[in-house]
Amino acid sequence: MEAAEIGGALLFALAAAAALFSAVSTGAVDFSHPLAVGGRVDFQETISWFIGIFDGSSSSSSAAGGVSLAEVYELWVRVRGRVIAPALQVAVWACMVMSVMLVVEALYNCVVSLGVKAVGWRPEWRFKWEPLAGDDEEKGGAHYPMVLVQIPMYNELEVYKLSIGAACELQWPKDRIIVQVLDDSTDPFIKNLVELECESWAVKGLNIKYATRSSRKGFKAGALKKGMECDYAKQCEYVAIFDADFQPEPDFLLRTVPFFVHNPEVALVQARWSFVNDTASLLTRVQKMFFDYHFKVEQEAGSATFSFFSFNGTAGVWRTSAIKEAGGWKDRTTVEDMDLAVRATLKGWKFVYVGDIRVKSELPSTYKAYCRQQFRWSCGGAHLFRKVAKDILTAKDVSLIKKFHMLYSFFLVRRVVAPTVACILYNIILPISVMIPELFLPVWGIAYIPTVLLVVTAIRHPKNLHILPFWILFESVMTMHRMRAALSGLFELSEFNEWVVTKKTGNNFEDSEVPLLQKTRKRLRDRVNFREIVFSAFLFFCASYNLVFTGKTSYYFNLYLQGLAFVCLGLNFTGTCSCCQ
Repeated sequence: MEAAEIGGALLFALAAAAALFSAVSTGAVDFSHPLAVGGRVDFQETISWFIGIFDGSSSSSSAAGGVSLAEVYELWVRVRGRVIAPALQVAVWACMVMSVMLVVEALYNCVVSLGVKAVGWRPEWRFKWEPLAGDDEEKGGAHYPMVLVQIPMYNELEVYKLSIGAACELQWPKDRIIVQVLDDSTDPFIKNLVELECESWAVKGLNIKYATRSSRKGFKAGALKKGMECDYAKQCEYVAIFDADFQPEPDFLLRTVPFFVHNPEVALVQARWSFVNDTASLLTRVQKMFFDYHFKVEQEAGSATFSFFSFNGTAGVWRTSAIKEAGGWKDRTTVEDMDLAVRATLKGWKFVYVGDIRVKSELPSTYKAYCRQQFRWSCGGAHLFRKVAKDILTAKDVSLIKKFHMLYSFFLVRRVVAPTVACILYNIILPISVMIPELFLPVWGIAYIPTVLLVVTAIRHPKNLHILPFWILFESVMTMHRMRAALSGLFELSEFNEWVVTKKTGNNFEDSEVPLLQKTRKRLRDRVNFREIVFSAFLFFCASYNLVFTGKTSYYFNLYLQGLAFVCLGLNFTGTCSCCQ
């Protein structure tokens, strides 16, 4: 067990203790509120009373045996107070527990991230790094290890030139690098263009291989696995992976490979993503906040303490022996990158995250593309949790502290709790509560915890404070998709193994000689997102009810804003007009 792991565990315990102490000292936490509000829950009495009304035996029925509005309302109040409110109160307290889990996890990651920034911590402090020997890599040399660069792609008309060109321009001896283009394209025209691009680089002296498959079995994982089975791939000590829209800088390998050469226990070096279209629209701006938090906080905290974090599927370099020892690429989930990272960790391998190395990429430019991407990631993460929980518990090469971090923090809180509590509490229970005054919502759970989470998110994004209101509303909508995805993956519901490639636009693509795909007329279901529209109607109804029948709580302002966000995204408005650019 390393000192960093012990330190990470102590910081987590400190964050949990600080959160509990502050809550108790301020009197915010009060679990003494009765679970069964409105008196004792007597289902038999309520049902008997209900039957009595409709068969005329109730003493409160009218003389003619009919049911008056007053009796219907009395029935509603009785059922609401004795049945609905207690059931919802159970859900409220479950959400409160999950909220505490979420805020402790967020505080811990934020403390580690801020600490890393404050002391100027770098991966070189923990892992040895020295430049490779040799004055000129262009002359070649046996001291440079063989590196395979894999570029999986599928009908990537808009960006294939960018990715292939960037990979072929990497600074590395030409006889010590192989660029492998794994083309699963189904469009013959695009396949021909990609093959011609590979041939043009081969003429220039690059060792580039063009590989195709007869089927897309296993999707990206299947393509990567097939690529590793080639004879020339088996000669490579390391493999760098870049998705079709990623453009590494020429010195990428010179900055990452030394971590492997000097640290035989390192299996993965992960670089950070940067984006070429992060200011294209309001949609891409809020996406950048999401990814910045992931890289600045989650990845940095995992690397600095436990040497464990998820491989992002691209912009990283793997040790081929680690891939082989972990069992190779598997297509059992839609997050093959996370799956490989977990299996390699269970074999005792360590990971390095280098935030100073950035690789340009492209954010999804449409709302539907982003939703599909998030659904695949959320569903795959929850599904993988189901697959590997037992393996993590029984692993022999992993310390108990790291097992706890993987099971509790990495999987349970981030992949299951986070999307579930956010959607159920703020998009379902809170709106319904305006119609059920007997329901008790503790202020510390619906106000203090969201505020802390907002501060934790904003503290690492000081330049994006003006985007925060839009980010909050956008994330409110996205919780619906992420919760549905997490539940689908956890329980293997419909669509749990669905793979849809994120559509690229190629913002930097300037070759006008290559025709773009012909645009097709969109149908109504492609122009309107009906889930969002239906949910907005529900929120508007609850907000209007709260406005007309003002009770002890007034949430209508927030609910109207949430409903408006659902409407905007339901109509695919993502802030692409000139005033939002």
